[in-house]
Amino acid sequence: MSLLLQNGRVVDPANGLDAVQDVLLVEGRVERVGRRLEAPAGTEVLDVTGKVVCPGFIDVHVHLREPGYEYKETVATGTRAAAAGGFTAVACMANTHPVNDNGAVTDYILAKAKVEGVVRVYPIGAVTRGLKGEELAELAELAEAGCVAFSDDGRCVMNAGLYRRALEYTLPFGVPVVSHAEDTTLCHGWAMNEGVVSTEVGLPGAPAAAEDVMVARDILLAELTGAHVHIAHLSTAGAVRLVREGKSRGVRVTAEVTPHHLVLTEEAVRTYDPNTKMAPPLRTKRDTEALLEALADGTIDCIATDHAPHALAEKEGEFDRAAFGVVGLETAVSVLLDRVVGPGLLSLATLVARLSRDPARLFGLPGGSLAPGAPADVTVLDLDRRVTIEPARFRSKSRNTPFASWQLTGAPALTIVAGGVVRP
Repeated sequence: MSLLLQNGRVVDPANGLDAVQDVLLVEGRVERVGRRLEAPAGTEVLDVTGKVVCPGFIDVHVHLREPGYEYKETVATGTRAAAAGGFTAVACMANTHPVNDNGAVTDYILAKAKVEGVVRVYPIGAVTRGLKGEELAELAELAEAGCVAFSDDGRCVMNAGLYRRALEYTLPFGVPVVSHAEDTTLCHGWAMNEGVVSTEVGLPGAPAAAEDVMVARDILLAELTGAHVHIAHLSTAGAVRLVREGKSRGVRVTAEVTPHHLVLTEEAVRTYDPNTKMAPPLRTKRDTEALLEALADGTIDCIATDHAPHALAEKEGEFDRAAFGVVGLETAVSVLLDRVVGPGLLSLATLVARLSRDPARLFGLPGGSLAPGAPADVTVLDLDRRVTIEPARFRSKSRNTPFASWQLTGAPALTIVAGGVVRP
């Protein structure tokens, strides 16, 4: 099986390439990139003139919900949502039921992905048994089964001694520990960011310090152990400063940011729309500015959606009782192209790097490059396509997005996995 993409603008930050080229994919691998390539007999040819050809986008933070919460999402629906959004690979968090804290659950996820998934799926194992923060999960077993990282995402491991042991234990595996940085003693019962807006709308708030304190702790533990700590969904200017300072000392700390924390602020909560409720909460304009600057200069290493599907009933009713989280796989690329790249806040090449090269590097995943021999995973963008976010048309089972009815310019045009076009 071979596929030739002709006349596209190839943006491949891993190889310093931004030029009109052809890309030839053969037997699941990148064969060549160059001008006026000749394809073997029987090759399917697609003219992508005017479009942008990138290494396949990778989302290292999604919740596929299976096993246990199939009413919210499944491997089948979640991977189709990923493909529709331009992602060729996803890494799925461990807060399933049962929790992915042993090799049997990891095996189940991988088996489902092999049969029903349309993009690559990489499981993330739990740090602690049952996500309870009391004793370590079977980390060696999880790594052997195929987990690419460890995280109790959704819950912070408050026990610093236990977290230290987790970091030390994972050193031989060479994979990151993903931190959900939230000091629960500082933000019990919160619903949004603590500040002027929370006071005015009458909702309990979580101070930025609740994130900053745990980011500081985890950076210090990474420095102590030499392990790789990856900070999930960074949301505060203070946490940005801490990560930047830790990196300057040579600490193995990396970080991600979500599209919603880049383009929305706590002001969105004034509508009391439960789809503006997520963890961590939407912060201030000052925080979003710091996040954008850090994403541009590399302090924040990658973009991840934190795709968190919920059933409609879980997002209805009173704001402070609604579930935390929003879906993001099908909206992320368009939101970023329109609201971040469009106004010149980030270059297209940097956006592509933060969605492909960098997540692949951080988590040791195949892909992130169009070099010969790389997996034939490709995302093709149409920078001129106008789209309206319509939750009713999502491939995901869930509709909990803060971007409903947004009109945007720029969208994925094709998602190619292992050399084949995915039609979700």
